[in-house]
Amino acid sequence: MNRTAPVLLALVLILALALAGCGQNAGSEPSEPASPAGPETFKNPVYDANFPDPFVLRAGETYHAYSTNDAEANVPTLRSRDLVDWEEGKDAMPRLAPWVAPGQTWAPEVLDLGGGYVLYYTAASAAEGRQCLGHAVSDSPEGPFVDRDERPLVCQVREGGSIDASPFVDGDGTPYLLWKNDGNAVGRDTYIYSQKMSADGLDLLGEPVRLFKQGAAWEGELVEAPVMWRRGGEYYLFYSANAYYNKSYAVGYAKCEGPLGPCEKAPENPILRTGDGAVGPGHVAVVEDGAGGSWVAYHAWPPDAVGSVYPGRVLWIDRLTWKGDKPTIEGPTEGRQRAPAPL
Repeated sequence: MNRTAPVLLALVLILALALAGCGQNAGSEPSEPASPAGPETFKNPVYDANFPDPFVLRAGETYHAYSTNDAEANVPTLRSRDLVDWEEGKDAMPRLAPWVAPGQTWAPEVLDLGGGYVLYYTAASAAEGRQCLGHAVSDSPEGPFVDRDERPLVCQVREGGSIDASPFVDGDGTPYLLWKNDGNAVGRDTYIYSQKMSADGLDLLGEPVRLFKQGAAWEGELVEAPVMWRRGGEYYLFYSANAYYNKSYAVGYAKCEGPLGPCEKAPENPILRTGDGAVGPGHVAVVEDGAGGSWVAYHAWPPDAVGSVYPGRVLWIDRLTWKGDKPTIEGPTEGRQRAPAPL
């Protein structure tokens, strides 16, 4: 008998046992499979139902999106882990403030104050008969947001009303609020305004400053939907212009010396316009992915459903890139492209 046979048999058995136990600790249950890192590619639109005037907030490991009201919610919401796959959430503000007349709750945006959240929104003032700005507070980005004020925060009745509130926090932690007077509703000029806020984002300080108004041919009768973004010490103010209900609606930007201006519009405007399956793209929100890459979320009409109630203005995302100090929106992109980096 070969004396090495028992030794070889033992070694084979040991090796088999080792292979069988590979990948788990002794005495423990088998490990769970790794969670997916998110889609590698995606195709627009990322949400093909009505979701106009979108705003996207990154809170922890979740993106929260908010939009203008629909038939079922004052502030419709979506949730996502990757900016691509979205699921419907609840109404972020189920009860309206005492000053609000129902049915026209527009363009909500949320400020994360590190322990609490403030939602700024547009709504119809029952007393003034114009769209005005309000704010509501919540402990959660999902709400419910509550506004108990008897009067709106901003209401420029003589200038047509006030819409499209957008908060911005500077590098030193000071919050500001930007918005548009609704001048086109009464045949007047439209201006983008900016004003400093208190540290809790609930009170306006000082006086509002006019940053700019419509004037370029592509802007038509109005400028609106401001969103300020700070990058490398530079301030960029993205805005939409022209008629939201047709192909003339587009997006431009201005460079500003600070949150209160002065600002200068870019000569290469607009940087996002109708094309590749998206009509009238606009009302951008800027958000970063898990690797710090910049993206814009925006609404657009499907070419065969401009002006429709359903599907209405659907949700798109596209990459925001930089060539020196000039931003470029790589869209609208209808084909399949690389997805945002996961959180």
